[in-house]
Amino acid sequence: MTTQKKADLLMFLVVFFWGLSYLFTKAGIEALPIFNFIALRFGLGFIVAALVFSKHFFKINSKTIRCGVILGFLLFLTLAGVNYGIQHTTISNVGFLGSLTVIFVPIFSSLIYKKIPEKKIIIASIFATVGIALMTLEGSLGVGIGDLICVLAAVVYSFHILISKRFVDSDGVDSLNLGIIQLGFTSIFGLVLSLLLEDPFIPTEINLWVPIIFLGLFCSAFGFVAQTVAQKYTTPSHIGLIFALEPVFAAIFAYFFAGEHLLPIQYAGAAVVFFSVIFAELMPDKKKKPGESDEIHV
Repeated sequence: MTTQKKADLLMFLVVFFWGLSYLFTKAGIEALPIFNFIALRFGLGFIVAALVFSKHFFKINSKTIRCGVILGFLLFLTLAGVNYGIQHTTISNVGFLGSLTVIFVPIFSSLIYKKIPEKKIIIASIFATVGIALMTLEGSLGVGIGDLICVLAAVVYSFHILISKRFVDSDGVDSLNLGIIQLGFTSIFGLVLSLLLEDPFIPTEINLWVPIIFLGLFCSAFGFVAQTVAQKYTTPSHIGLIFALEPVFAAIFAYFFAGEHLLPIQYAGAAVVFFSVIFAELMPDKKKKPGESDEIHV
């Protein structure tokens, strides 16, 4: 198995947890202010990740910290948008709209880096987009403020993916420490906004800590650190395509645990998304010449 395949498999696991995260996020923000919740979740994730990799983390350099500030800010904006959106639309819709990174990443990548993704990625992204469109169809189609905020969050996160790739490929930036330090800055941004706009507090009830602990450990400490490390060994377009699976997992969990039901055409859309990603992963890569990139310069 190639290094890129291993990185993609790691991202499959990350997206699985992120699909489940919407249930815990909805529960968390029903009991805590949004910025307060972000600060606690990412603060816990940062502390755990920094302790687990303490020997490595204490070797962090100033360039990695500066990059972490930028990624932490983009991540904070993304999570603030998702957390706001989930208050005004369904869990399934948040998952669907968040996965629009499958469209935005290849487009922005082509425009910014003057590269065209592999043909199989283009084909898979087109079909995944069709699948997402089918998944968003409801009896009465309407776009609310929560939906628009989720779309904007997807745009911001697309830039997070692209900039992360640029950072981890640059000299002097450690991908593991970058993944950890961005969690800390995301928590700091959340804390500052919470102090300015909310009445923050630390929960004393155990049930309020359940979503914070799950999201902090599995979706923040593991998820965002793993994504940053994986991006060193795969392309932004691959990452964006794998993210198309997030609404599939979100819809499955919403069905079983939140009682949200989909229309038959939405299930068909989920199947199209799933098989699009499988197609991209199982199709053999074209043979590359030495030094040739996974993506095509234009």
